[in-house]
Amino acid sequence: MKTKMKSFVGTVSTQIKNTPTSNLLSIATGLVMLVTVYFLPTKMDQKNMVASLSNLNSFPVELPNVKYDLLLDTLQTNSAIIKKDEFFVDILKHYDLNVDEINKIVTSISKSFDVKNLRAGRTYHMYCKKNTEKPYYFVYEPDAYSYIKLDMRAIEPKVEIIKRNVLSVEKSASGYVSATLSDAMAESGLSYDLIDQMADALAWTVDFYHVQKGDTYKAIYDENVVDGKRVGSGQLYGACFNQNGQEYYAIYYKKGNKEGFYDLKGRPMKRYFLKAPVKFSRISSGFSKWRFHPVLKYGKPHFGTDYAASAGTPIMSVGNGVVIEAARNPWNGNYVKIRHDQTYSTQYLHMSRFAKGVRKGSRVAQGQTIGYVGSTGLATGPHVCYRFWKHGVQVNPLKERFPESPPMEKSDMPNFNKIRDKMVKKLDAIATKRPYQLQSNETDSLP
Repeated sequence: MKTKMKSFVGTVSTQIKNTPTSNLLSIATGLVMLVTVYFLPTKMDQKNMVASLSNLNSFPVELPNVKYDLLLDTLQTNSAIIKKDEFFVDILKHYDLNVDEINKIVTSISKSFDVKNLRAGRTYHMYCKKNTEKPYYFVYEPDAYSYIKLDMRAIEPKVEIIKRNVLSVEKSASGYVSATLSDAMAESGLSYDLIDQMADALAWTVDFYHVQKGDTYKAIYDENVVDGKRVGSGQLYGACFNQNGQEYYAIYYKKGNKEGFYDLKGRPMKRYFLKAPVKFSRISSGFSKWRFHPVLKYGKPHFGTDYAASAGTPIMSVGNGVVIEAARNPWNGNYVKIRHDQTYSTQYLHMSRFAKGVRKGSRVAQGQTIGYVGSTGLATGPHVCYRFWKHGVQVNPLKERFPESPPMEKSDMPNFNKIRDKMVKKLDAIATKRPYQLQSNETDSLP
C-alpha cells in the first residue's frame, strides 16, 4: 500500500508545479476524491464514488490554455500584424532587448528561416514573461500547414519549424460555368490551389478562352484539414470539363518517377505547347488580316492574339526554348521572343517588366514565368499580345494542329486502366445542378 501511494503521489506532484494558486483548491479537492477512489477496498465503493464525482459541480477544474506547445496562462501575449516594409529587427525593437541580444536572435533564426520571408499582412505572436516586455517566444505561421517557433530564453536562441498534422479527405466538386472556370470554382468556395490544378491539368486540351455559359466541370480531389478546419486542397485525382457537349477527362497517375495527368487513352495531357501564355484571362482581340488599330487609328493586320489580364499577371512561356530577344521598342514595349525548335518561335509583347533571369540566351521551360502583363508600347490597356511563328511565318496558334504526345509505356497500361475506370465512374456519378434557367434565346447544349 505504501509503495502504491508513493507512486501515485510522485506521478501527480509534477503536475502541480507552476500551477496558478487560484486553481489549487479545485485540484486539491479532486485529488482527495481520486485518491479515495483509487484506494477503496471494494469495486462497489469505487463505482459509487465515481458516480458522486460525476455529479460534483461545486469546484470546476479549469483546463490549461495550451497553443503552439506553450502554456499561455503563464505568459503575456502580444499579437500584431506585420506592416509593409517592417523587418524582423523592427519587431524586436519594441521589446526589452539590447542590441547584442537582437543580433544574436536574428543570427540564430536566420540559420533555419529566412526572416525576409516574413510577409506584410500576416500575424505574429510575441509571448513575454508575465507582466513584462521581456520576450520568451516568437511564433509566426507562414501558412496553415506549419509554424515557426523561436525560443529566446536561452543564451543561444532555438528555432523550431513545426509541421502540423494534416488529414486528407477525398471530396468531389462540380458546377456550371457562366463566365470563366476560375470564377465558377471560386464562387463555389473552392480553393485557388484546386483551381490552379484544374487549369494545369486541362491547359493543353480545353480552350478556356471560348468557354460558353452552361459548360460544366467536375473534380475529385483531397481536402486538407488541420485541427478540424479546412485549410486548402491537396492532390487533384480526376477532372472532367464538358465544353459544348465535348467531354475532356484528366486522370492523375503516379508510378515511381512518372507523375502527371493523362487522357483516357493513356496519353499525357501535357502537350508541346500550352493553349495560352496567361491563366484565367480572355481574348480581347484575335488573329486577323485586318483590324482597326485602337492607337494608330487605321486598319492593319493583327498577326497576334491579345489576352486581356490585370497588370502584373504572370506571363508564361508556352513551351521549352531559348530566349532570342528580351528588349524594348516603341511599338512592342517590353517584349520577349523565344525559339522553341527549328520550326516554332513565340513572342510576348507589352510586358510591364521581365521576370528575373530572363535575358537573351537564357533557357526557359514550359509554364515558366518570363514577364508580367503591362501596357508598354502601343497599348491602350493591360494585356499581352501573343505571336506565333511557324517556319518564319506568323500563324494563328489556335488553329494549328500539333503532334500528340506518345502514350505511356504498355507495361503501365493495365494499372492505369484500373485507375482510369474507377475515376471515370466516380466523376460520372457526380450530379451537377443548374445555377440558372436558360433563357429562350440561349442554346441548351448541356448533357
